[in-house]
Amino acid sequence: MRIIRAKDYQDMSRKAANIISAQIIMKPDCVLGLATGSTPIGIYRQLIEWYEKGDLDFADVTTVNLDEYKGLSPENEQSYAYFMHHRLFDHVNINPQRTHLPDGTNPDADGECARYEALLQSVGGIDLQLLGLGNNGHIGFNEPDTAFEKETHCINLLEQTIEANKRFFDSIDEVPKQAYTMGIRTIMMAKKILLVVNGEGKADILKEALYGPVTPHVPASILQMHPDVTVVADEAALSRCMK
Repeated sequence: MRIIRAKDYQDMSRKAANIISAQIIMKPDCVLGLATGSTPIGIYRQLIEWYEKGDLDFADVTTVNLDEYKGLSPENEQSYAYFMHHRLFDHVNINPQRTHLPDGTNPDADGECARYEALLQSVGGIDLQLLGLGNNGHIGFNEPDTAFEKETHCINLLEQTIEANKRFFDSIDEVPKQAYTMGIRTIMMAKKILLVVNGEGKADILKEALYGPVTPHVPASILQMHPDVTVVADEAALSRCMK
């Protein structure tokens, strides 16, 4: 595991974007696993800037997203499909046919999970998977549990996660209670993993994930077992790791 210390959020975003852009340049037809939430916004902004300067070409890139809220359509402003188009896809030359997310409108949970898992296998594997870190240690929507989930599945979101996500909705009642997510096994099959973390509020859980026991109670701790993980975190998030 390689840990890169960033000065602040902007520096973290640039350093992480450097790693993603290097992957695209080295393998123009790479498969990128992408994440949503507030943490990667700066990364996507930086990638767009480099694309506009002519430094990056997304024409042959394939993307697969970690997760999607169950029950939200791509047109819903809080859906992750909407987020990805607004924050990245609509601003670069990526082929829309090569961008993939779970279908939140599919009410058949078993069918949708099987479809998405098959799709992930069909693209030939993920070259680089971008991850954020939840306040309770979740990656994707893999919540703390008694066992590591294996593949793509539908999960009931914990109250802590619903509470953390309510800032994006008009009220907590509007926050979906379920989501489709890549499983731990799927994430761990990625050739490379890039974990990005910022802010003092993540300092305790980041320390647990990186240096605590490998346990499904802290889902991100499984990353200690992956052969190629890079962590890019700002000084605030790494503050507990330095002590």
